[in-house]
Amino acid sequence: MPPSKATDSYLKRPIRSFVQRIGRITEAQKRAFDVLWQSYGIDYNGQPIDLTAVFGRDARRTLEIGFGAGTSLVKTAERYPEQDFLGIEVHEPGVGRCMREVHEAGITNLKIVCHDAIEVLRDQIADNSIDAFNLFFPDPWHKKRHHKRRIVQAEFIATLSSKLRSGGNFHVATDWPPYAEHIQLIMQEQQHFQETAGDTPWRPATRFENRGVKLGHSIWEAVFEKC
Repeated sequence: MPPSKATDSYLKRPIRSFVQRIGRITEAQKRAFDVLWQSYGIDYNGQPIDLTAVFGRDARRTLEIGFGAGTSLVKTAERYPEQDFLGIEVHEPGVGRCMREVHEAGITNLKIVCHDAIEVLRDQIADNSIDAFNLFFPDPWHKKRHHKRRIVQAEFIATLSSKLRSGGNFHVATDWPPYAEHIQLIMQEQQHFQETAGDTPWRPATRFENRGVKLGHSIWEAVFEKC
C-alpha cells in the first residue's frame, strides 16, 4: 500500500536515525540466520506483508522498532501467546541472538525484519494493520546538530498513525530527559493521539534501560492512544 502524500517525502529522506555499526557477529548468530531465518524472518522486498497469512491468524499485533538483542521482546511474546509480535532491527548480531532465543523458547508468535524501520513502515506495513507500536530507548542523538536524526519526529508519528488501527497505542520510553521533552512536544502537536492515564503496559527491562539505571538515569515512558 503506497504511503500518503503527507509522509512520502519524510519516508524517502536520506537522514538515518541509526548508525550501521560494524559489530562482530558470532558463529552461533550466523548459524541462526542460516538455519532459523526461514522460520522467524521476513525478508525486506518492498512488498506489503500479509500479517494474517504470516501468523496464520488475525490477532492483536504489536510492532517493536529497534529491539536490540531482542531479550525483552522475546519475553513479551512468551508472556502473551494470544497476541502476535513483529520486531524490526537493523543490526544483524542482535537479530541472530533474538532468533536463537525465540527458537529455544519455542515461540511461534514473533517474526523479525532485519532492515531500516522507516523503509519497512513505508513499503511493507499496510495502513490500519497494527494495534500497538513499541519504541524503547531509541538513540537520543545527544548533540543538537544531530537532533534531526532522532526517529521521533512529527512525520514519523504521522506515519505511525496511518498504520495504527483506531484505538491503537504508541508506547515509548527513554532514559534521556531532553529526548523525553522532545517526544512530549512532538506528541502535543498531534491531533490524532492522546496520552493515556494510569499505569503503562507491562514490559521487561531492556539492556539499554538497565545500563541507564546503573548510570543513575531516570526512566520516562508514556503511552499515546490513537483517537
